[in-house]
Amino acid sequence: METSIESGRMSALDLLTFVTDAIYLLIFLVVARRAIRRPTPAHIDIALLFGVIVAIILEGFAASRVLSPPSPAWVAAIPGVAAMAIPFMLVRLLDDMSAVPRSVLTIAAIGFAVSALAAALSPQPYPAPVLLLLVAYLVGGSVYAGAAFARRAADAHGVTKRRMQAIAAGTLLFGAVIAVAGLATFVPAEDRFVVTVVDQVLVLLSVLAYFVGFAPPPILRRAWQEPELRAFLSRAASLPRLPRTDDIVRELERGASGAVGAEATIGLWDADRGVLRFMRKEPSTEVVEVKPSELIAGRSFALQQALFSANPPKDHPEAAEVYRRSGVGAAIAAPITTGDHRLGVLCVYAPRAPIFAESDLELVRLLADQASVILESRALLDEATRVRAQEEATRLREDFLSAAAHDLKTPLTTLVAQAQFLERRAQRDPTAAADPEGIARIVRESKRLSALVLELLDASRLDQGKLVGEREPVDLVDIARDICDRSERCELVEEGPVVGSYDRRRIAQALENLAENALKYSAREQKVTLRVWAEGPEARILVRDHGIGIPASDVPHVFERFRRGSNVDDRRFTGMGLGLYICQGIVEQHGGRIWVESSLGEGSTFQIALPRALEPSVAAD
Repeated sequence: METSIESGRMSALDLLTFVTDAIYLLIFLVVARRAIRRPTPAHIDIALLFGVIVAIILEGFAASRVLSPPSPAWVAAIPGVAAMAIPFMLVRLLDDMSAVPRSVLTIAAIGFAVSALAAALSPQPYPAPVLLLLVAYLVGGSVYAGAAFARRAADAHGVTKRRMQAIAAGTLLFGAVIAVAGLATFVPAEDRFVVTVVDQVLVLLSVLAYFVGFAPPPILRRAWQEPELRAFLSRAASLPRLPRTDDIVRELERGASGAVGAEATIGLWDADRGVLRFMRKEPSTEVVEVKPSELIAGRSFALQQALFSANPPKDHPEAAEVYRRSGVGAAIAAPITTGDHRLGVLCVYAPRAPIFAESDLELVRLLADQASVILESRALLDEATRVRAQEEATRLREDFLSAAAHDLKTPLTTLVAQAQFLERRAQRDPTAAADPEGIARIVRESKRLSALVLELLDASRLDQGKLVGEREPVDLVDIARDICDRSERCELVEEGPVVGSYDRRRIAQALENLAENALKYSAREQKVTLRVWAEGPEARILVRDHGIGIPASDVPHVFERFRRGSNVDDRRFTGMGLGLYICQGIVEQHGGRIWVESSLGEGSTFQIALPRALEPSVAAD
């Protein structure tokens, strides 16, 4: 019974060992193929690392199945010497992916030389002091590399983050494997099986983590990329409506960066200057210009094809210093194009080449195609906005010409007719007495014409932000009283002096306009209320009438240029629709606000709120 149990245990342990060795061999085949196809330093170091491990596995197989025991001393020393290379290879690989201080590389090389020499010259099994030294070296090197990979993972994102996390876990587990194996030599033989099983399980976990980190299958990479891609695509529909094209570019860069797990930047084509314009990362606002023949980004744009460079400084020596300053150790670039319309280029880059996989080239091309759709949509929206703006400008111009022609025609017609009448009368009878009524009509219509022209000039000044002039201490109650004194229908409600720093003429113009509108749109027997009071730091003005009111649909638009209420009869109430537009400009250029409340057929209430604080120079006086 004990024999069968022991046999079952060994069979399970053999199966575990076989699976672990098979995965190591699979990783080696994958990374060796990659190193042959693209012999970069990083790919070669990865292949060497797993080549060393596979050599140890093959030596163990040969020693137990091929060579007759006992094995020659030099054969028995191979696994120990080869194992000493692993920490050094891990540090080299760490340097390929993230810069390592030269001192650390030197220490790792010296440690490898000393430990390899000790492993080669020491008898088998190793004496306890030698064994502890070798285990300390292996565990220490693995822990350092594992912690460094973990720090690299913390600074990364997307696929790169997950790969670095897997490599860090595999390296730390490898250190645990060595520690447990060293511990096993001090455990009694009858209890050693449990320790051996634990150690083999750790080996399996370590190799699985390495497989995920160094040779992730395409299906796993796609699974890692899917959340980032899904989030990016879900935002894609709304990106063209962001306020600025720069905002769209930033979002596209973030989406590409998350999907690939590296830094991303987009250069937009400036046809006028013949360059690609790249924005520096926030908060910088610097723009870098790249010609189509420059760097991998420019060449990708010029050739209109996706390009990959595992070593840009070497592939483009004329720009090596630019790549080094920018921290670009590997890069993928793909053109952003819709049909024959070249929009720009998407460039994804990383400090080290192992970050990228072969499938990333296709992924970046896909992201560039998506970016082209979004940017083209934005261009169409901008064009539509420009067309609408032109249409609006044309409409405003036509409204202006129509309103100006209509309102200027009436006083001009009266002036011309009255002048012609006086001319004919003078020609018939030069000695005839003057016509006071006709002269008064000419004066009245001339003033009306002058007011219309001044209103047009004020609207022009308002558009230029030059309507309000010098300010001085002004009592709003005095202005309101002067206006109300001109009509018996105006009732003034005053609450003490309300003094602030204002342009007296423009404030009077605004109040007079509101009061005249209130009187004009009210019946002759109806009163108009003008109230002035102080409320906290603000001066408040209210103009209320009980006239025709404003339709609810027109209320939001009453302060727009050339807008009049839809219930206004142009034959009874003349005007170009500029008065309230000018009132709003006067108030807002004083730092205040104006609004209206109205009910159709019941009247309107206009209110103004102005800051009362005097300007420093005025207050000092």
